[in-house]
Amino acid sequence: MYPARKAMASLSNSLQLKHGLTSWCPGSSALTRRLPSSSIRFRSFVVAASSFSNDNREFVIVGGGNAAGYAARTFVEHGMADGKLCIVSKEAYAPYERPALTKGYLFPLDKKPARLPGFHTCVGSGGERQTPEWYKEKGIEMIYEDPVTGIDTEKQTLTTNSGKLLKYGSLIIATGCTASRFPDKIGGNFPGVHYIRDVADADSLISSLEKAQKVVIVGGGYIGMEVAAAAVAWKLDTSIIFPENQLLQRLFTPSLAQRYEELYKEYGVKFLKGASIKNLEAGPDGRVAAVKLGDGSTVEADMVVIGIGAKPAVSPFEVVGLNNTVGGIQVDGLFRTSVPGIFAVGDVAAFPLKMYDRVARVEHVDHARRSAQHCVKSLLSAQTHTYDYLPYFYSRVFEYEGSPRKVWWQFFGDNVGETVEVGNFDPKIATFWIDSGKLKGVLLESGNAEEFKLLPELARNQPSIDKAKLEKASSVEEALEIAKASLQIV
Repeated sequence: MYPARKAMASLSNSLQLKHGLTSWCPGSSALTRRLPSSSIRFRSFVVAASSFSNDNREFVIVGGGNAAGYAARTFVEHGMADGKLCIVSKEAYAPYERPALTKGYLFPLDKKPARLPGFHTCVGSGGERQTPEWYKEKGIEMIYEDPVTGIDTEKQTLTTNSGKLLKYGSLIIATGCTASRFPDKIGGNFPGVHYIRDVADADSLISSLEKAQKVVIVGGGYIGMEVAAAAVAWKLDTSIIFPENQLLQRLFTPSLAQRYEELYKEYGVKFLKGASIKNLEAGPDGRVAAVKLGDGSTVEADMVVIGIGAKPAVSPFEVVGLNNTVGGIQVDGLFRTSVPGIFAVGDVAAFPLKMYDRVARVEHVDHARRSAQHCVKSLLSAQTHTYDYLPYFYSRVFEYEGSPRKVWWQFFGDNVGETVEVGNFDPKIATFWIDSGKLKGVLLESGNAEEFKLLPELARNQPSIDKAKLEKASSVEEALEIAKASLQIV
């Protein structure tokens, strides 16, 4: 197995759904124990005014993604941001809705691509657009382009890359993930090889798209599917290479994957499934020129996009306690780490998934938003109920101007048990996962607002359902009505 394929196979660092979520069932009560009640209160401290680089020290958030933006909004809603909250980010921008980077941001320039400030948090959930000016108005101190490189939990201080010393009373770690990379020795750092996690990555990718003719995308998951759809809009020769036998193997059934693959092929996308990669090859100018496969063949490429998963950005916070099974920083149902006064939220947090009685780490914008809000509410109020998350995933592609067909699917629940597929993908199709007679998960393509609203209700209630009746449904609409009726059966 070549190193890159090993990285692709290690997607268990993120939320794996093929046999349920990546999970770890603790053998002790260490994760769910109640910490002292004082740990959910902000901590007081006395310091000399000139000792530290940050003026706002009561609460510090490390990270500049979705979770940080939604946490900031929650602090504001509780009247605890002005003069109290500091956000430290490695990025040059105020927190933004990161999913846009592999969707609307990659549209060709003549097809109305998304651009900042258009997708700052919290517009993704219908909230206010929190521009840099918003943070100033709310009295929130922002430190940009200065990642945290060290922590002293005894002194409650952070050190940044530029040498700043920051003080915190309560700390929220919202560092997210970093893209998994190909090793340099097989060409992972050649010019023309792209990874995508932030605006700078996306801008670099767009620069290559403007000049390229042949793009190769490595990875058949979310990133691969969304970047391939964008490349189609640029009218590029596009190939997707991955070691699995189907697209999005951790969620899609083989039948469902085949439907999407056929759609992509209609757009001219080529698939190399079950393929291993030996290395990337550079041309005379040093830029990537080809992908060499394990069988010795090569695929020409002007640019290569690597989408093989991500790793939780735990450094330098390993000291607060990691989960070595699902990865990330171990927290309880209120997002408290093992160190009082320190919390972790979003992609980097390994938390108890209450409804399935296991621990998981979820890389998704919905969880980033909800976990941040739950954490801050617990920190600032008397809220003590455990986070009760319902797994949710979605994708929206081919939504650019002039596209003959837009794709938008949503999934809620757990993909375990047997499946029933209803619909012809014209454009609707639905897949139901049934385990021990109960509906565990459901995926719907091209639903309307009312139909999409039904999905989380079904997945959370897990009603008993007549599989045979569902199989006889003549349409997606009929199948959803059968599922809806099952909610009323006691």
